[in-house]
Amino acid sequence: MDDVTLHLAQEPEADELLGRSPLAALVGMLLDQQVPMEWAFAGPHTIARRLNADDLDAHEIAAYDPEEFAALLSTKPAVHRYPGSMAKRIQQLCAYLVEHYEGDPTALWEGAASGKDLLKRLNDLPGFGKQKSQIFLALLGKQLGVRPAGWREAAGAYGEPDAYRSVADITGPESLQRVRAHKQQLKAAAKASGK
Repeated sequence: MDDVTLHLAQEPEADELLGRSPLAALVGMLLDQQVPMEWAFAGPHTIARRLNADDLDAHEIAAYDPEEFAALLSTKPAVHRYPGSMAKRIQQLCAYLVEHYEGDPTALWEGAASGKDLLKRLNDLPGFGKQKSQIFLALLGKQLGVRPAGWREAAGAYGEPDAYRSVADITGPESLQRVRAHKQQLKAAAKASGK
């Protein structure tokens, strides 16, 4: 994965970290629920800053005292709406990466035989369900140059070109608005059908 500039946090320093740090991108994806996307993807930069580091380290986070790590995420402004539970999830993710990939998230995709294999590996991560895994797979393929055979099919609708369905399609303010409009349409359709 070459350093690229992502535009998910809509903050230059936070986006720069996401583009050069596979762990920061994974943690941002993990945080991307029940809060605005920009808040979620700014989280890894906030955590790194509070750890006095220029990147996140899976070994360090996995070994961090859980109460102290929760306090780190809870300090105002909090990293997430639910900083305590998210601190636990981030530590579980990092512990999994340490146990299965020697703490190196790139080993997740570098050893993947296919898009289907990579999707399974992402699904196995703590805190990653099918939808989150497919969105992250699409982000890897569309913006980060990680394209094992069959990645678009494995990513489902999120892998379609010019889909504007998720963070995988956000490359700047205009595409952010298109993704937001798509999500609002989905919510309106769900509300209209009584779900």
